[in-house]
Amino acid sequence: MANLSTQPYKGARDFYPEDKRVQDYMFGVWRKVVESYGYEEYAAPIIEPTEIYAAKSGEELVNEQTYRFEDRGGRDVTIRPEMTPTVSRMIAGRRQETAYPARWYSIPNLWRYERPQQGRLREHWQLNVDIFGVSTIDAELEMLQIVTDIMAGFGAAQEDYKIHVNSRKLVVAIMAEYLQLDATQSHKVTKLLDKRQKIGEEAFYSEAEQIVNDSETIDRLRTLVEAKSFADLPEGIQDNESIKTIQAMFTYLKDNNINNVKFDVTLMRGLDYYTDIVFEVYDTDPANSRSMLAGGRYDGLVELFGVEPLPVVGFGWGDVTLEAFLRGHDLLSEIESETDLHIIPIGSVLRESQGIAKLLRQEGINVAVDISGRKTDKQIKAALSKSVRYVLFVGDSDLDKERFNLKDLKDETEQELSIPEIIAHFKSA
Repeated sequence: MANLSTQPYKGARDFYPEDKRVQDYMFGVWRKVVESYGYEEYAAPIIEPTEIYAAKSGEELVNEQTYRFEDRGGRDVTIRPEMTPTVSRMIAGRRQETAYPARWYSIPNLWRYERPQQGRLREHWQLNVDIFGVSTIDAELEMLQIVTDIMAGFGAAQEDYKIHVNSRKLVVAIMAEYLQLDATQSHKVTKLLDKRQKIGEEAFYSEAEQIVNDSETIDRLRTLVEAKSFADLPEGIQDNESIKTIQAMFTYLKDNNINNVKFDVTLMRGLDYYTDIVFEVYDTDPANSRSMLAGGRYDGLVELFGVEPLPVVGFGWGDVTLEAFLRGHDLLSEIESETDLHIIPIGSVLRESQGIAKLLRQEGINVAVDISGRKTDKQIKAALSKSVRYVLFVGDSDLDKERFNLKDLKDETEQELSIPEIIAHFKSA
């Protein structure tokens, strides 16, 4: 019989304890910040009827990027590739009972069948933050403030990332009025713009020519793509109401010391349910110059479930792109173990060591007792390998005088303490 592979499924990850500590740290900062804004956590099944993605997420997602199958009851189901349709279904289910604005968040794992590459896997976890019931740009502004506070919570400076903003309403106007495209062409060009950075300029214009087949329109498209500011836009576009909305947003953000926001007329967001303001946050590190998180307004999704329309703004932030950002900017130092203390019995004192551990656990201290019977130096190495900061040596003489040596493995200091003093040490840490 052949040996089974020790590798996880392609595009997924195993989380060994040291990896899980990193993930838990990231999730902890996410939770702390969003809950400080009054957001409440929700959860849902990992499998949904395929129709809720087919309705608005887009054909490419449903037909090419999902784990889709027929269950034993003959139902067409999909392992969730995103959370937005699910949260919309849940809100629709309690449309009348829910108090608005409803501030919800989740950190689910998601699956997409696509080629694994840097910053993108088949399975990942994602922070989803959504506010329901606010039709003004105050909702978008709150989202960007949350993003900024999360970044600050990780120790990032504003120059470490850039917030790109656009409007899908503006895109619709540009496609119809400036580029003069029909509905089919508009949809194709929008999708093409969304993947422009991924495929490169040459491929982008080559595909655009196949869609449009008009040199004047291609020249107009080129003018649009090369616009770096509001002033670079063609005159007819500069007067669009969406431009005024984005400018008002920028003024508010600047007044609140958020100065790394950029207008990007080529920002599309590929999912079909976005209706107005969209945004993406990019790492400014040249080695990782990719989108880390994205979101926007999607006012039309809740009503697909047969209820009254509801204004919604939200964003999703993946753990893979976040970790790459943190490591790239040296913001992810070694994270200590959840175990506060590793007790090392010296001699035949294991039972007594277990009694001390029990006392300390009753005081809220996480304690592991080494029961291996190995030499002291190997027990210390074991604690170090598990990133446990403190070890406590327990021997016969220590028990007699009721004082024990507590060693800090991080700074190599050691002190002799009583049990009450050990408890006080950890409670003050």
